Amino acid sequence: MYRAFTWWVLEKDVDPSEAAAVVKLLDETQFECGEENAAGTIAIDGRRITGDQMSEERVNQNVSLIARIPEVRTRLVDEQRRYADESGVVMEGRDIGSVVFPDTPWKFYIDASPEVREQRRRAQGIVDSIAKRDKIDSSRKNSPLVIPEGAIVVDSSDLTADEVVERVLAVLREG
Repeated sequence: MYRAFTWWVLEKDVDPSEAAAVVKLLDETQFECGEENAAGTIAIDGRRITGDQMSEERVNQNVSLIARIPEVRTRLVDEQRRYADESGVVMEGRDIGSVVFPDTPWKFYIDASPEVREQRRRAQGIVDSIAKRDKIDSSRKNSPLVIPEGAIVVDSSDLTADEVVERVLAVLREG
């Protein structure tokens, strides 16, 4: 959702560093979340935002700027909760277990070393400064990146995606 809105901000030629302008656009924006072929979808003002759009370099460079604006965080947390209430979903994100759904019974904090994460992003065609994003997201005042209380930490540095899923499923089966 943050990436989709960041793309929207840039598409509308709003300067991501101008919080007042971003908030003005946010106030005029409608979000619609859904699912297609077992994958989440998002549309903004009726326009479907694709994974390729959300992975653009300009989005990578600006998503942390947009995400640290308190009004953006408040609105998107409300949107995420509304979507979950309507649909019942599994969500991933940097504050899902700590802020959006702090009372959820199952929280997993899946991480990898910064080097592995950057390598994985490059393999997806995304150039991203993981360390820079982590620093910005960890130090923001509103909803900082933290390991949520009660979360099960999974270091995926040496695991495939299937192995991560199997670890999570094993915990859920035991629970």
